[in-house]
Amino acid sequence: QVRLVESGGGSVQPGGSLRLSCAASGFTFSNYGMSWYRQPPGKERELVASITPTSSSKNSADSVKGRFTISRDNAKNTVSLQMNSLKPEDTAVYYCRRNTYPYVWGQGTQVTVSS
Repeated sequence: QVRLVESGGGSVQPGGSLRLSCAASGFTFSNYGMSWYRQPPGKERELVASITPTSSSKNSADSVKGRFTISRDNAKNTVSLQMNSLKPEDTAVYYCRRNTYPYVWGQGTQVTVSS
């Protein structure tokens, strides 16, 4: 069964850090690009960052550049998102996604940034 499971969300004060992880199973993880998306309250889901199968290329949204870093470990079938200098506007449910159709989504993990 193809599955993605996110973890690492929580509540943090502005300026803090969190590391999200996404564990993949049921498919050959190293063959697929992966992405992190987020959906702020009352807004559309948006792309945060993407990484190619061999980590040769990464990209991120302008809103998180210099603060968030995507990485992957193909030996452990995981993709991570290191989030530093968090802002209240980063509050959202964060999802990982397998990039090739048919897309596969995780269930999401809540990140709340508030003082």
